[in-house]
Amino acid sequence: MPRAATVVRLAALALLVAFLTKPQSFAPLFAPLTQYGAPPIYDQGNLLQLALAQLGTVCLAAAASSLVAVGLGILVTRPSGAQFLPLSRTLVNIGQTFPPVAVLAVAVPLVGFGEKPTLIALFAYGLLPIFENTLVGLRTCPPAVLEAASGMGMSARQRLLSVELPLATPLILEGIRLSLVINVGTATIGSTVAAKGLGEVIIAGLLSSNTAFILQGGLLTGLMAILLYDGLAALERRLLRPVTLD
Repeated sequence: MPRAATVVRLAALALLVAFLTKPQSFAPLFAPLTQYGAPPIYDQGNLLQLALAQLGTVCLAAAASSLVAVGLGILVTRPSGAQFLPLSRTLVNIGQTFPPVAVLAVAVPLVGFGEKPTLIALFAYGLLPIFENTLVGLRTCPPAVLEAASGMGMSARQRLLSVELPLATPLILEGIRLSLVINVGTATIGSTVAAKGLGEVIIAGLLSSNTAFILQGGLLTGLMAILLYDGLAALERRLLRPVTLD
């Protein structure tokens, strides 16, 4: 990894941490964006707590999306489950077909206000990239490797766990990272149904015509998304090892 890129990432992380822990230190930067004595820094809640709450919701939704999407991907790439591919594609496309706001509108009457409808919306929205990457990863395993695994006496289950999934892991993780980044931004709409998150800052800015609040919410959300994607990519590079048939 180039040193310059590392410096930029560390600087972005330091900026995010500094703003979340000591936001009032940045008041002079945002003061020109306010009018009529409005506060330059969001003061109706703790920014760090809001950011952690949003991140927690996103990660919980991503865990559920990953479990379901990867499971469906495995099912439809097996001979016994291939017939369910059209149905599975239809199901995972629902989250992308209907905007998260529409999903929230349907979910609120069923589960009430708060985190639950936001989790449902993010879960549905995050299925497609993970599912499609799982399909591509499992379908593009080299035939020679699969034949070698079968020649070694591996059962279908052993071949899946020891060969196919390890080979497909980079693509699956790429889908999960993409889903996470999309949902970090999407999660801000959860504040419209009383879910905790940085969307509160943006909504407060819109209601009070405070550009400083809107910019703060947007910048913090953007930094979180970029750093999360970058951090997961770095972790993947460290954890993944070449697959061997020992």
